[in-house]
Amino acid sequence: MNTPSPRVAIIGAGLSGLYAAWQLEQHGIHDYRVFEAQHVMGGRIASAVPSLAETGAQHRLDLGPTWFWPEHQREMAQLMQTLGLECFAQHVTGDSLLERATDKSPLRTAGIRDSLTAMRVAGGMETLIERLRRDIPADKILTGQIVRHLERLPDGIALSTEDGSGQRLSCEVEQVLLAVPPRQALQQIQFTPVLPSALAAQWQQIATWMAPHAKYLAVYDRPFWREAGLSGVARSARGPMVEIHDASPREGLGALFGFVGVPAGHRRQITPDALRQHCRSQLARLFGAEAAHPRQEYLKDWATSPFIASPADLEDVASHVSVPLLEANEGPWQQRLFGIASECSPRFPGHLAGALDAATRGVERMLTAR
Repeated sequence: MNTPSPRVAIIGAGLSGLYAAWQLEQHGIHDYRVFEAQHVMGGRIASAVPSLAETGAQHRLDLGPTWFWPEHQREMAQLMQTLGLECFAQHVTGDSLLERATDKSPLRTAGIRDSLTAMRVAGGMETLIERLRRDIPADKILTGQIVRHLERLPDGIALSTEDGSGQRLSCEVEQVLLAVPPRQALQQIQFTPVLPSALAAQWQQIATWMAPHAKYLAVYDRPFWREAGLSGVARSARGPMVEIHDASPREGLGALFGFVGVPAGHRRQITPDALRQHCRSQLARLFGAEAAHPRQEYLKDWATSPFIASPADLEDVASHVSVPLLEANEGPWQQRLFGIASECSPRFPGHLAGALDAATRGVERMLTAR
């Protein structure tokens, strides 16, 4: 099946892809399409939606990236202001906890204030995704379309996608913005002709942010640890979570989340229920018996997502290069194909601000190359 051919294709509807589309709209460029493999948008921005049974009020809590630092990531702060999004500072008031060994009680220490203030979005980071989508016409975004093939033609690029039923869709475009992690682009997409060897080799070495990791989230009626003078911050050499933070919304429920330190390969050997049980036990060791009984809990294992994690990511064969190549410097793909995933940012690789930085660089370079 053929679809009307836009001039620009954006592959991926995570933050970088949607921000690129938003920027094109700001530039008055409307001849583009966004192709997203999954049926939901946001990429690694995802939420749990616990509710208060008593009131029916719902809260969205982040299962993916959570923070940005406005003093350092000014474009991110400016976008939040432009879009009119409410933000609040991460709760850090109170003492921290440290688990050093299996046979000793957690050590309580004075909280350490970072020089930069970590900020969160009221309503969760998905609020940013929803707000960007409001300025992007709905017919510009095609979900459930896995881009399988990009072929360089004399005057453009033939793009072919496949949906869950195997139905193919094709169109011809002039330029492509790749808003998927570099390793995913190499794994999912056939390039004809192949990408330059230097570009492909570097992309294969770039770590996919979040890919090997898992986050556990426990939700409570209230942030009871604050009553004991605790910040909710804990670090542990015992695990299974190696780092824990207060994930409570600005008001209402209480929540704690932690980064699971068990490697992805080992996580495959235990059930999610067993891992959740270990996480609950750890929270009880740290924060007391009340922590063992969350009203709701969530485990998000990013290593199980086929559109996020590649085999190399799960083997921890990865690095972040200081100046990643965003495009081919020679050959038929030059000035036609631009990497704009967060990993492609030389300033904030993997971070939310990196998605904005890479998308901005890619759009500007694309417009210059026209």
